[in-house]
Amino acid sequence: MPHETMRVEIGSDRVAMLFLSRPEKRNAISIAMRREVSACLAAWSEDDAVGAAVVTGDGGAFSAGFDLEEFQRPERFGELFETSARYHRDLWRFPKPLVAAVNGPALGGGFDLATLCDVRIASGRASFGHPEVKLGAPPLYTPLRWIVGEGVARDLCLTGRRMDASEAQRAGFLSSVVEDPRQLVDRACALARTILEAPSQTLRFTKGFFTGSAAAAFEESFQVEHDRAFREVILPAMTARAFRPGEP
Repeated sequence: MPHETMRVEIGSDRVAMLFLSRPEKRNAISIAMRREVSACLAAWSEDDAVGAAVVTGDGGAFSAGFDLEEFQRPERFGELFETSARYHRDLWRFPKPLVAAVNGPALGGGFDLATLCDVRIASGRASFGHPEVKLGAPPLYTPLRWIVGEGVARDLCLTGRRMDASEAQRAGFLSSVVEDPRQLVDRACALARTILEAPSQTLRFTKGFFTGSAAAAFEESFQVEHDRAFREVILPAMTARAFRPGEP
């Protein structure tokens, strides 16, 4: 079925591609995009033609984060919360391997998207950061600290600074950096095919162990870092117009 905010492809090798496709908005994650991603992941969860998925962005950015223009519309606050709460949990619970091919800046919600994938590779153009902390939105901390450790995660979440691809690889956030951006998607698909050399049942069990063993900790932290933060911190900031369109 056609999508408004993304493109999808499913190869004969059982590798599915999900392209965030709002290049004119640096692939900002809108309400519509969150709904489309959630629906796509739900369909792929039960589709035997999909063994693993690669997520990347069209144009020069992976994703600049949530679409802040929607944060200027109080009548959409309910949709903002509902779609965000569902979308993040759908990424976390997706039962098949997810590979992030980070082709450019991954900021705010784009950084979270990469974090919630199982494996991440990037081009040399990639960068990562949580600039939303400067606008009044607490970042998601717990999934990030599981990957890069307490010290780096606290630094990134408190300062909002950007981490380039080289630093991200040293920190263990990235498995590899592909210097030629034209080769990134091919490398990501090759990585997905390597993963698919294992039996599907084994991959489902392993992915289930990844998420299941940390499920309680994720849900407990997410209820604080996302659900409670949205109601107690982000909504008041939006009401006070601390969020400004056009900022990452």
